[in-house]
Amino acid sequence: MRAAIAPPLTPREPLSAVRICWPRFRPHDNGPMTGGGEGGAMSTTARWRALAANAGLYLATMLALVTLVFFLPRALPGDPLATLLDPESGFTFSDEARAELEAHYGLDRPIGEQYVRYLGNAATLDFGWSISRQTVVSSLIAARLPWTLLLMGSALLFSAAISWVVGVGSAWRRGSIGDRGAVTILTLLRAVPDFALAAALLVLFAVVIPVFPVAGNRTVFAEYSSWFDELTDVAHHFVLPASALTLSLIGTKFLLVRNTVIGSLGQEYMVMARAKGLPTNVQKYRHAGRNALLPFITLLGVQIGFAVGGSIFVEEVFTYPGMGTLILDAVEARDYPLLEALFLVLAATVLVANLTIDLIYTWIDPTTAGSAR
Repeated sequence: MRAAIAPPLTPREPLSAVRICWPRFRPHDNGPMTGGGEGGAMSTTARWRALAANAGLYLATMLALVTLVFFLPRALPGDPLATLLDPESGFTFSDEARAELEAHYGLDRPIGEQYVRYLGNAATLDFGWSISRQTVVSSLIAARLPWTLLLMGSALLFSAAISWVVGVGSAWRRGSIGDRGAVTILTLLRAVPDFALAAALLVLFAVVIPVFPVAGNRTVFAEYSSWFDELTDVAHHFVLPASALTLSLIGTKFLLVRNTVIGSLGQEYMVMARAKGLPTNVQKYRHAGRNALLPFITLLGVQIGFAVGGSIFVEEVFTYPGMGTLILDAVEARDYPLLEALFLVLAATVLVANLTIDLIYTWIDPTTAGSAR
């Protein structure tokens, strides 16, 4: 988003007349404070139409994902009964028993009929029965999803706050030792895979320096005297997984903020802000940093998908009881109902989060309501 710069000073205008005019809507206003007309903001009706079009696009994307989620597990070699019928697993079934199992789980039906049935069940949030775990899929998701959302949400929040503050500060002191150190360290962290970073933290802070637990989300067989003791134990187990995912998400946002702020430091509104003697923090975060807000929010929406993928590997390294470990177990067992439900829930989470980002983006800069980012 670009700031609208007030006209140059005339001899009759005092220095205080120069101001930065950021587009913002007044109640009952059809245009931004900086002006209207054909080049201004969209009307209220047009904005709602644009939002409705975006919602329709998300619904179409969701339908495509639902279809992909159905066919993707079936493209894997093997079938859900292969694990149960493996002689090394201790199970022995006759051909009749196998046919009965296929009929029980609907695997003997034509693929088109299975797809139609799957769509109907997905519409009613009926995810069926897990073949490998022999329990209701919804109960498995309900037990694991909150832990994954906690991990992803905390990592996105912490990485956004750290990258914003460090990025603006680094740009403000560009060329200094601190700036060069931050660029070097965060660029290296950006190149390290999630699982490698998680493994390094695990070895360093749980084995070499045993400060944090090795695995899990709480101490096994622990008895808590109060809710505070349980919360402390959970937080103690949460530090390393959250740190690994947070560090993997900082680098890209940091570089974006730093480069965007550096590009804005020579703009006229920054020169005027310094000429007016505004406090340094106001110049840094309210004027220079604000210029990076819109691309920063866009990148934050993109990184939600990366956070989902990263959480799967981080959870596996720390044996964290979230959706990631459940997905890997379901892939190994070729558990179609469980895989379909897990992928669908994660895809819906990413879409809802990106829709929220779209709404925030439009609220910050209403002039972009009808344009693609």
